[in-house]
Amino acid sequence: MVVETVALAWLAVMISVPIVAGRGERFRSVAISSGVVAQVVLVIITLFLQWELSRAIRAMLLVPVLGWTAEFIGSRTGIPFGKYHYTSVLQPQIHRVPVVIPFAWLMMLPPSWAVAQWIAPGAHPMVTAIIAGAAFTAWDVYLDPHLVRWHFWEWDEPGVYEGIPLKNFFGWFLWATVITFLVGPPTLALFPLVPVYILTWLFQFGGHMVFWRWRVSGIAGFLAMGAFALPLVIRLLVSP
Repeated sequence: MVVETVALAWLAVMISVPIVAGRGERFRSVAISSGVVAQVVLVIITLFLQWELSRAIRAMLLVPVLGWTAEFIGSRTGIPFGKYHYTSVLQPQIHRVPVVIPFAWLMMLPPSWAVAQWIAPGAHPMVTAIIAGAAFTAWDVYLDPHLVRWHFWEWDEPGVYEGIPLKNFFGWFLWATVITFLVGPPTLALFPLVPVYILTWLFQFGGHMVFWRWRVSGIAGFLAMGAFALPLVIRLLVSP
């Protein structure tokens, strides 16, 4: 019942995010941070319930630390994402990297692990890591245009996709794959992380297309995440 209760709380927060953000610029940071916190709590509880304690603690610490490292290096050198910098909008920050950003890695990587494991059960760990890295990167097809429009960060060398360089997505894929391989996530149950990925796919599509009317990133994100989410939806619908 613990996971179900937290999952319902997460669902309520996710539904409220575009509503709160729509109240004005000063509410956007609160809305995004609330969504990240709600999902991180759900993820951490899931890992602690489904894995042995040492594994869960390792993942809980390693993912945000490596996520922060990637953002710290990337925002200063342009490697591996391309040249960008964070604005002062998201606070607090550690060495000019907003604290909430590394937890966004923890927010969405475990759902991507679960998706990879259910798409390719029993696959070699490197195959699982590659699928998880790709599933995680697909989320950024929605995320990056969204948060750039809200001025949470800015690109110093604009690219071809909504002003974002394509190397950014290669960087996300590379780093997410490496983190996954280092963590070596054991098997995760279908619930709640696979539904979290599927609902994120649908919520983001609704936000982009209905609330903010960002058609290009809405359709692109729907197709990118849908490549991983849709097969799972079909599997769930046809399973006895």
